Parts: sequence; structure tokens; C-alpha cells
Amino acid sequence: MAAGGADKFSVLLPTYNERENLPLVVWLLARTFQESGINFEIIIIDDGSPDGTQEIAEQLEKIYGSAKIVMREIISVLFLSGTAYIHGMKHATGNFIVIMDADLSHHVSLYFIKQKEGNFDIVSGTRYKGDGGVYGWDLKRKLISRGANFLTQVLLRPGASDLTGSFRLYRKEVLQKLMEKCVSKGYVFQMEMIVRARQLGYTIGEVPISFVDRVYGESKLGGNEIVSFLKGLLTLFATT
Repeated sequence: MAAGGADKFSVLLPTYNERENLPLVVWLLARTFQESGINFEIIIIDDGSPDGTQEIAEQLEKIYGSAKIVMREIISVLFLSGTAYIHGMKHATGNFIVIMDADLSHHVSLYFIKQKEGNFDIVSGTRYKGDGGVYGWDLKRKLISRGANFLTQVLLRPGASDLTGSFRLYRKEVLQKLMEKCVSKGYVFQMEMIVRARQLGYTIGEVPISFVDRVYGESKLGGNEIVSFLKGLLTLFATT
């Protein structure tokens, strides 16, 4: 089913300490969907933020209505894995699921256009193709990202140019099937989703995106995540 018509998009927004960013990203999403005439809902999945993110989400739910904004909470040490998405999908009523960050680094508008053009099962944002790129990162962060993507391409040959990004659109039934297959945690989760999708024969479209580093808050990427990524990459290489 192509985007448009009776389709509905459920945006899953995992949050942790995003009180500054959340109102703006919700406003941008709502405006984009409304201007495009697209039916939508935004599901905010908060991981016990101590900064008042939940209170902001509850205010947004009152402003936009509970049919458009849904606030849910999880407490999970595996927040960066699929835990938040599994939780969010339980409440999603759309036939398409958009997963993205809540830190204003992503913009959703190109996704329905690309899905409609190719009737894809998955549409993935790519920083490493066409006019895509990264802005606001220091050299170290760029090298880590490029290096991770290069290693992934060499070892797994996935047929997609950006496996570590977290900005994607899925058909709901496809996302559910991939969740059943994926076992990775942390940042490896996004990579495994694409690898498994290729194995299962799902179609993947790519949209070049300009990834802009967060203005407010801090990145969750640290040394432990890098080590976990490398371990996960080698595990996928050995098992796929």
C-alpha cells in the first residue's frame, strides 16, 4: 500500500532528557503531516527522564489531543535497543511506522514521498549517499561513524549505504517480523534490522538526509557503546 489515502503514520519517538527538544520536534512533525494531508500519531516513549520530559509530553498530549500524541513510559537499561520500539508498537495504530530521534537531528518529510515512489517495505535515511551528510560533529565522531559504516559494508555487504542511522520508515508488519528476528542490543540493533531485512527479501529505499547534531542535551554515544558495536558486528558477520 503506498503512502497517502487511508494510510496512517505512527511516529515512535524514544526520549531521554529531551524536554527542550520535544515541543519543537512534535510541532515540526505535526505541521509536516498536516500540510501533506497525512493521518498521523506521535508516540512518545520516555525512559524515565529526570529532567521533566514526561511532563512536557503530557502537556503536548493536552494541546494536540490524545488521538495525535500518546505518552508512554518504560524503564530499561536496553533503551537503545528495540525495547522502546517494541513498547511503542503495542500502542501504534498506523500501518506505517516511522522511527526517529527526538533531538531535532532528523526531518520526516521526504519519507512518504520516497515510499510512494517505490512502494518500499522500508525507507532508510542515509548520511553517506547523494547529498546526505553530517553537520555539527567533531572529527572524532565523524571518524567513528565513517569507520563503523565502512567495517559494516566490508564484512556484511548489506546493500544499503547507512546501517547505523536511526531514521527509518517501516511497514508495520515488516517491523514486527524483523523485531522477532533481531537479537542485538544497543547501536547494533539498527544495523541488524537492515541485514535481516535483506535476508528476508524486503525492499529498501534510501533517502539522503542531512544529519544535524543536537542543539540541546548530550549524545548517548560512549566508549561502552563503541565496544558493544564492534562485538555485535563480528557476531553478525559470524552468524549471517
